[in-house]
Amino acid sequence: SGPLHIGSLTTALASWLFARTTGGQWITLIYDLDAARCRSSYVTRILIQLETHGLWWDGTPYHQSGHVDLYRDALSQLKAKRLVYPCLCSRIKSRQEGFIGRDGLVYSGLCRKGLKEESGRVAYRLRTQAGCIFLNDQHLGRLERDVEKDIGDFIVQRADGVIGYYLACAVDEHELGITEIVRGADLLLPSLRHLLILSALELPPIAYRHIPIIVDVNGDKLSKQNGAQPAGEDHAARNLLNILYLLGQNPPPDLGRAQPKLVLEWAIEHWDPGRIPRSSEISISSGQSLPGAYPV
Repeated sequence: SGPLHIGSLTTALASWLFARTTGGQWITLIYDLDAARCRSSYVTRILIQLETHGLWWDGTPYHQSGHVDLYRDALSQLKAKRLVYPCLCSRIKSRQEGFIGRDGLVYSGLCRKGLKEESGRVAYRLRTQAGCIFLNDQHLGRLERDVEKDIGDFIVQRADGVIGYYLACAVDEHELGITEIVRGADLLLPSLRHLLILSALELPPIAYRHIPIIVDVNGDKLSKQNGAQPAGEDHAARNLLNILYLLGQNPPPDLGRAQPKLVLEWAIEHWDPGRIPRSSEISISSGQSLPGAYPV
């Protein structure tokens, strides 16, 4: 739904380095199921940004819009097992009736016992089971959540018929043979939901690594919604160096005028995941997209 900014580029670089330093493959997956928000021009810009920064992917970029049949088949499996149910609650209603768990809003379960009538368009929610879920995060360590109190039932198909993000991503993770996902610490709840879907579909779990997100001095996450500016292709090497700096890697100042290829070669040789801050957030100066540690 928009070009990469420094926050999203940080996660991209970290995941790329994990793949390249462990002999793995780096997969580019395009989330384009929401036709109302996604544009082909954004996809083109994102791929150009990755190329300019030297972050080449393996294989062909995977577009979710071309694999809807896989998601609908998975939804049919869940329906056959009675692990999903129809829901008429709007987003506003869900917020009003829901409560806050450790990682975000939890649905109240208002429609869980069944609808009196299913007139109009309905969404479908996964019927989660009470108990605890564990995630052995590769960066944050062992995490535990109460499914009923912290996660609850969540959307797997929207009322407009669009397959939900959580279901689509869980299916993709299995279909693509993904073994590890590196993402921001703010996406812990989606990861837990993905694991619940994989379990419901009787598919093996995968590993997750949640690294700190980039925030401004007010604690606001760098995001398109908050007006974060695109990561400029004209300063690709500087972007990479500043991100490495944020991730605790301390690249030498003499790389300040190097090309992206040389920066990435240094990063692969010196990559040390143990130096990534253990906090869930990394703050940068207000009004800046970069900490300004290296010259253009």
